[in-house]
Parts: sequence; C-alpha cells; structure tokens
Amino acid sequence: MAIYISLNNFTDQGIRKLKDTTKRADAVREMAKKFGVTFKDIYWTLGNYDMVSILEAPDDTSMAALQASIGAAGNVRTLTLRAFSQADMKGILAKLG
Repeated sequence: MAIYISLNNFTDQGIRKLKDTTKRADAVREMAKKFGVTFKDIYWTLGNYDMVSILEAPDDTSMAALQASIGAAGNVRTLTLRAFSQADMKGILAKLG
C-alpha cells in the first residue's frame, strides 16, 4: 500500500461550517473505504495548512478518486504528496546502481 500526505485548507464554505469539521472528517473516513483508502491520522494544524492527513491507498488512481470526491464536497482544497518510507527509499536508491 502506498502512503500519501494530504495538506488541506478550508474553503470559505468549510470555514462557515467549521463546527462540523470533526463530523466531516468521520464522513470522509467512511467515504475513503469505498475507494480502498485508509486514513491513518488526521490532524488540525496551525500555520500554512488547516489540516494534515496521512492516508494509505492501493494506488494513485484510488487516491486521486478520493481526493476528487473530497474536493467536490467544497469544504477543503487539498495538496497531496506521495510519501516513501525508509525501506522504499532504500529500494529506490538501490536502483541507482
């Protein structure tokens, strides 16, 4: 399974409905299961991003479908990063020769 880090910012709609953010997070966790994606953790943060999520997905297509669905709901804008573990990175480096 691939690991992804999602950096999220509330839209104007998301801010207006801020009191529902934890309920929306629960709903998104459930929706993710339909795509084969698991939320490992969700954090509300200070700084440049309002939320950071760590997710696990079988492939990029599943992750992209989930992020499109999240975006279509209109509460957050997402920036998603594919993450590699130390073991993954050792495998990548081994291919360099």
